Amino acid sequence: MKNKLGSHKFAERNLVIILAVFFVFLSIVSPTFLRINNLYNLVRQTAIIGVVSIGMTFVIFTGGIDLSVGSVLGFASITSSMMMVKGMPIFPAILFTMIFCAVLGLVNGIIIQDGQVPPFIATLGMLTGARGAVMLLSDARMIAGLPRNFTQFAQITILGLPSLFFVWLLIIIISVIITKMTVFGRNIYAFGSNSEAARLSGISSRAITYSVYTISALLSGIAGILMTSRLSNGIPTAGTGYELNAIAAVVVGGASMTGGSGTILGTILGAMIIAILGNGGNLLGVNPFVLNIITGVLIVASVMIDQKKKAPKK
Repeated sequence: MKNKLGSHKFAERNLVIILAVFFVFLSIVSPTFLRINNLYNLVRQTAIIGVVSIGMTFVIFTGGIDLSVGSVLGFASITSSMMMVKGMPIFPAILFTMIFCAVLGLVNGIIIQDGQVPPFIATLGMLTGARGAVMLLSDARMIAGLPRNFTQFAQITILGLPSLFFVWLLIIIISVIITKMTVFGRNIYAFGSNSEAARLSGISSRAITYSVYTISALLSGIAGILMTSRLSNGIPTAGTGYELNAIAAVVVGGASMTGGSGTILGTILGAMIIAILGNGGNLLGVNPFVLNIITGVLIVASVMIDQKKKAPKK
């Protein structure tokens, strides 16, 4: 356990160094990078990616994967927008959206646990189904006319930082408490390390599976609400490709795809690297498809490094 802890701390230090190098490099090559408006946009982008990535972290801790996070984010954007445009007050609309998204995550968990469907296939089905529902509900059109109080939230700054940062910070604190200080958090790691041993020790695989996929979808829903406030519209294509960014943030952050390893702090640093990579690429005029290639390479390289660490020494 001490070796794992030391390994994570070493990896996190390396991520901080990489992040600092990226920041300094972009500060030098891009005259607009350090402008206040860009830094605010970077924080907002990072917060949204970060919230989704934390949800993905819980799933990957168990050795699973959730490909539906982007579609659930889009589902939250459209459902919350539709309810508010039709006259529902802001807070009930947000609450119902979060409940709907949590239910989608629970459905993923039921399909995986009770239907014995591999997580990749189950969440791929949810990805397709949820996105289809979004397009059907919105008629594939953007939803405008949202309440001013709602759209202004993402533009507010508190203590010099965008409000979205503080939502992300609250989720980070809660997630760290769960993973570090609760029995449920320890059970997630145990289940990911060895599901059969965990089951024999009395840990409910059903409870763990249901919970982590529900958490993942719930946080994706929150991210969808934040994005909707930021863009001031319900966007049917919102969240497209976010599953790639979330997985990249988690594995770059040092979590193992086989489960039982990783930290919330690692994911936070990974999300910051992915966000700053995208922001810097846009400022420098890098083709977005090239950025996708770079993200894909980061995922593969991170998994390869993790596999080599686990391979028995010859």
